[in-house]
Amino acid sequence: MRTPFRLPPAPGAPTQRRTVLKGALALSAGALIGGCEARLSNLFTSSDTHPADYPTVQAVEEMGRLLERETGGRLGIKVFAGGQLGSETDTLEITSFGGLDLNRVNLAPLNSMEPATIPFALPFVFESVEHMRRVADSEVGDEVLASLEPHGLIGLCFYDSGARHFYNTRGPIRTPADMAGLKLRVPASDLYVAMVNVLGANAVPIPYGEVYQALAQGVIDGAENNWPSFVSARHYEVAGFYSLTAHLLTPEVLVMSAAAWNELSPEDRTLVKRAARASVPYMRRLWDARVAEARETILASSVKVNEVETEPFATLMRPVWDEFVTTPQQASLVERILAMGGSA
Repeated sequence: MRTPFRLPPAPGAPTQRRTVLKGALALSAGALIGGCEARLSNLFTSSDTHPADYPTVQAVEEMGRLLERETGGRLGIKVFAGGQLGSETDTLEITSFGGLDLNRVNLAPLNSMEPATIPFALPFVFESVEHMRRVADSEVGDEVLASLEPHGLIGLCFYDSGARHFYNTRGPIRTPADMAGLKLRVPASDLYVAMVNVLGANAVPIPYGEVYQALAQGVIDGAENNWPSFVSARHYEVAGFYSLTAHLLTPEVLVMSAAAWNELSPEDRTLVKRAARASVPYMRRLWDARVAEARETILASSVKVNEVETEPFATLMRPVWDEFVTTPQQASLVERILAMGGSA
């Protein structure tokens, strides 16, 4: 059972921090923060590629409210949503160098950086949302978060990313054979590329913000994502077929720059970590409501949604697992993830 959220009193002398924002990032942050210079040294900057009303953005804002309330405004968070500061790959690099304090990212760009993140990203490793949440909240999740520290990142918590399904402009996907030759967008991840290619499609890694135009112009035939993202990015306007493969249930992660973390007192580190963990159930409530709402939107639209028998897809993933699970730690993580499935 997790310790209830209760922050210790603020230390007598506030910890002073430097917010280092280089180039365009500095200009963006300065323009958006405006008249908050007096509090800037205590205001964490956070990036998210999703729009302002997305559950992950709202969860980080909730974390900021918890910090502000419990410290009398001494600590807070300013979230730059909607990809204002760049793609996840770009902002992740900035965060690892200390130019951003917090960042909500998909695990995909972390896969090439830290092997321990790969088991969470394996196709069909999670049986359900409940299974994924159980693992994320366990010591397995804590181990994966801790693996990020050598890369200049402090893993704070996991947020939901939902079940990801394939969508495209050509027709319904019912079997792997229906994917032959399709050009499908994937995040910049070797694992995602391998997953799509083994199914017979052609993986095309392009930034998330370019997917709508690429679909509309026929540069790609489709992509894959969850219900809320399919709606919020308006991809359903240009991709008329949504096939419920649920091939990935990979969570997303909230990280903090180790440079910012190291400037905090032990007491403030406790505040930050507990506030992050306390934002998780808040995010999950928003997420579940958002999934239901997005599903209704899609079903009421002209998009053709079809169920999928996933076993033939999952069977083809063994070479992908063998290719990317190469260390004893990864194998142990996979074994423990699978053991927590079902009614465990």
